Amino acid sequence: MEMITLRQMRYFDALARHLHFGHAAADVNVSQPALSMQIRELEAILGIALVERRPSGVRLTSEGHEIARRAGRILAEARDLVDYGRQAGGVLSGELRLGIIPSIAPYLLPRILPALTGSYPDVDLQVRETLTQSLMQELAQGRLDVILAALPVAGADLETRPLFQDRFLLAVQNSPELDERQRVDPAGIDGSSLLLLEEGHCLRDQTLNYCEGLRPQGRSAFGATSLSTVMQMVAAGYGVTLLPELCASVEVRDERVALLRFSDPQPQRSVGLVWRKSSPRKRDFLALADCITAAMAGDVRPPLPDPAAAGVTSAA
Repeated sequence: MEMITLRQMRYFDALARHLHFGHAAADVNVSQPALSMQIRELEAILGIALVERRPSGVRLTSEGHEIARRAGRILAEARDLVDYGRQAGGVLSGELRLGIIPSIAPYLLPRILPALTGSYPDVDLQVRETLTQSLMQELAQGRLDVILAALPVAGADLETRPLFQDRFLLAVQNSPELDERQRVDPAGIDGSSLLLLEEGHCLRDQTLNYCEGLRPQGRSAFGATSLSTVMQMVAAGYGVTLLPELCASVEVRDERVALLRFSDPQPQRSVGLVWRKSSPRKRDFLALADCITAAMAGDVRPPLPDPAAAGVTSAA
């Protein structure tokens, strides 16, 4: 009986993701006719149609969806097998594919990359920045080794390592009468003034979860694609937003913006690493976790002032 090959599964996996023969072929670095031929051979071996070929594009059949899911799992296990063989090269050597969410990447990477490359010069770090849902899919399919994201994440086949807690602050437009020592009660936030990232960003969900029952209305529901856009809206007086403290030194360089702390218990997110339990590279991920923790502890940037530490009376 003729057996399917990893190459055929890899080509079909690319086609299932792109739903376009040309884009899939470019993804796996082969010609479009070569990829198309391998897909037809795969269909012949399985005895089923995997895709509907139409002038407007490609669509997976119901059987194709199931084969794509199974192929993704097999490809992930095959990559784990290769990783197992590479472990002899030492801790954090060779390629490491790291996924990271947008509300962490530009603020944390500059802090940890010098420490990582200094301690592990043989590591070839490949960084992928996108939303949590996409990162989780790519992790499950073996196209990423580990991701750095806000915890918790769902999945019985995943392992996590919490790294640090990141408190949320309320960013508001500055004014002469504003007392930045005051503490904020989330119940006092006007839903019509709350500015958020677009749907799909975990930071949006965390904000709404903390502000119980609060839903953005009117202009605040526009859904920005970046924190920089949100902060410009705050600076211009169009609303307020919750900002992770990790992002403050980068995003708040405008004197028109002020940051207020929340009343206790202050909202915060847990940031950590996530990887597949089946991955043989756990010691690499633990070494990466230690490197990140050490880099964060050694960061000399002054923390934002805490009114409670200064003996300031809280005010709602």
